[in-house]
Amino acid sequence: MQLEFHQVDAFSERPFSGNPAMVYRLDSWLADELMQHIAAEHNLAETAFLVREAQGWHIRWFTPTTEVPLCGHATLASAHVLFEMYNEPSERIDFIGKTGALSVTRENGLLVLDFPAMVPTTAAVTVELERALGIEIVDVYGSVELMVVLESEQAVRDCKPDMLALSRLPWPGVIVTARGEQYDFVSRYFAPGIGIAEDPVTGSTHCSLIPYWSSRLGKLSLTAFQCSARGGELFCRLEGDRVKIGGHARLVASGKLLLG
Repeated sequence: MQLEFHQVDAFSERPFSGNPAMVYRLDSWLADELMQHIAAEHNLAETAFLVREAQGWHIRWFTPTTEVPLCGHATLASAHVLFEMYNEPSERIDFIGKTGALSVTRENGLLVLDFPAMVPTTAAVTVELERALGIEIVDVYGSVELMVVLESEQAVRDCKPDMLALSRLPWPGVIVTARGEQYDFVSRYFAPGIGIAEDPVTGSTHCSLIPYWSSRLGKLSLTAFQCSARGGELFCRLEGDRVKIGGHARLVASGKLLLG
C-alpha cells in the first residue's frame, strides 16, 4: 500500500520557517496504531489525517507520541493542501475535529482558522513551575494549557526551561507570553509531556492568548509572533466566543509512504 503525503510549513511564507506539518488525505481511516506509527516516523510536531465525510473533512492530529484534541498549524496546513494540491473548489473548508466544528477560509491572501475561544482563568504560581521555567513570572493562567505571563518579549526569548521538570507538571504544555515590541504580543510553547520539546508555531494556544491579550490591550484585532527558532506570524481577531487566526502556508515536500 502507498499513501500520498504533503509537508507544509504553516504560519510562514518562506520554507524552513513557521511550523512544519505532515498531511495525509485518506479515502478511509487507518488503524489508530498505524496512524501513530506514521506520525512517529515523520517525527514532526503534528501529522494530520483527513477523511471526507458528509459534514465536511474529519481531521485528526498526532504528535510523535500521542493523538491531540486540537491543532492549529496542522489544520492550516491541511487546508493549504486541499486548496492547492486537490483543488478544493470553495473559499472555505469545514473540518470536524475532537472539539467540534472548525473551518479555514481564504481571506486577502491569508488562510484564516475559525477556532473556539478558550478564556483563561487565574491559576496559582507554584514552586515547581518557577523552577521548571527558571525565570521571573508575572501572572499565571489556565485553560487547556498553562499560560505564563512574563515581563517582556526579551524574557520570553531568553526562557530556557527544564524540559524534564515541565513534563512532570499536570498540564499538556506551557505557554510563555508577553507584550511584544513589533507585534501586539509574543509567545512560545513547550510540551515535552506530549513529545514536543518546543513547538515552532502553535495555532491552538492562541485560542487562549487572543482573549487574554484582547482584554489586556483593549483590541479585537491583534498581531502575534511566536518567537521560536523558526518563528511565525499570526494575524488574530476575537469574534465573540470564536477566534480567527490567520497565517500563510508554504508546501515544501510531497511524496509517498510505502507500507508492505
